[in-house]
Amino acid sequence: MSAVEQYTRAHLVTDSPDEHVVVPVALRYDPEADPRSVRVDLPGSRDWTFSRELLEQGLRAPTASGDVSIWPCGRVQTILEFHSAQGVAVVQFDASALIRFLRRTYAAAPVPH
Repeated sequence: MSAVEQYTRAHLVTDSPDEHVVVPVALRYDPEADPRSVRVDLPGSRDWTFSRELLEQGLRAPTASGDVSIWPCGRVQTILEFHSAQGVAVVQFDASALIRFLRRTYAAAPVPH
């Protein structure tokens, strides 16, 4: 089993409707460390680790677990919301990037039973 690392860009959602902040994001999966979890690395933020299943479910319908909420936004976007003591980060992804990442994780390691 090999680790999966995918770099993409996402839009940081802010209070200002005129501000469009694009940030680089690293999506990571290491089946040897934890075959059930994925990691999202945002710049200037802590790494967010949550279940691969949560990400998959959030592509289809609103879902949440702990400090992470995920929901589809239209047909081609997905929102990830992260809560911490420092505040809330809301990030909008192209769903296709997340789907491609999930496919690569399942190719690296099928769903554990």
